Formats: sequence, C-alpha cells, structure tokens
Amino acid sequence: MAERRFKIPVSVLVVIHDADLNVLLLERADRPGFWQSVTGSLDAPDEDLRTAALREVAEETGIAAAPAALRDWQQHTVFEIYGHWQPRYGPGVTHNTEHTFSLCVPARTTPTLAEREHLAHVWLPLQEAAEKCFSPSNREAILRLPDVVTPQDAAADGRRQPREKT
Repeated sequence: MAERRFKIPVSVLVVIHDADLNVLLLERADRPGFWQSVTGSLDAPDEDLRTAALREVAEETGIAAAPAALRDWQQHTVFEIYGHWQPRYGPGVTHNTEHTFSLCVPARTTPTLAEREHLAHVWLPLQEAAEKCFSPSNREAILRLPDVVTPQDAAADGRRQPREKT
C-alpha cells in the first residue's frame, strides 16, 4: 500500500493581472462558486518559492511566464487551513504560510485551465475581483496590487502603463 503524501503547509499565491489592473480569477473545480487567483503548495520542502509560483501558473493557466516577469512581494500570510481541506495536510497541521507574487500579462490573456482544478476563468476590474474571492488573503492581495505594481512591471514587453491611482 502506498504511503499517503500530505500537502506541505507552505504555498504560493500569484495574482495575475494586466496593465490596467484587471485581475484573472479561476473557479475551483472542487468547490464551485469559490473564485481565486493561482495558488498551490510547494511540491517539496526545499522547492524554491519562485519556482513553485511559476510552476503553479503554468499548471493552472498554461501561461509560461519568464522568471523575471514574476514579482515577489516579499510578503507572506499565515492562516488557518479551512476544515474541508484539513485532511490534505498531515496530522496536527492547522496553519499554512502563503507567499504572495504577482504577474502582469497582456490584457485578456486566455488561460488554458487545468480541468481537474478549475471550471472557469474571468477577468475582472480590481475591486470586483477582490469582492468575488472567497479567500481573505487573496482579497487583500488583490486590493494591494496598485501599491505593489510598478510602471516597469506594466511596461514590460511593450504593455501600457498602469492607470493612475485614485
């Protein structure tokens, strides 16, 4: 009998957005109606966070981002693991540490969804995207996006400058 492999309680959150700060959200297949940004746990305890973030973006959206395009916010959030996902983690594991990243892509990039993970995608303006997220840490990250994204992020690869903060 194969040994059960538990999830590592360290994860990445990648807020994918365009230069105008519209945000890509994905609907979870295991929880229809639950919308989120790209998220995922490390595959191994020693996996580099940037590597994990790029891997999760590719797995969940089919977007092959260059490492330099990914912005590491140098921020993490510790939160209690939702009860319905608790069995995925080892005995006694109650909290997860989530590291935040963002990725600017061309407007209305169409993702190729991982069918086992997501049912649908939607591009929404920042405020609407934040309101649609079920996760408080994801919602807060989306709302912080205007303070984190630089004109250089949005201008990369010839994209427009982000709109002025209001």
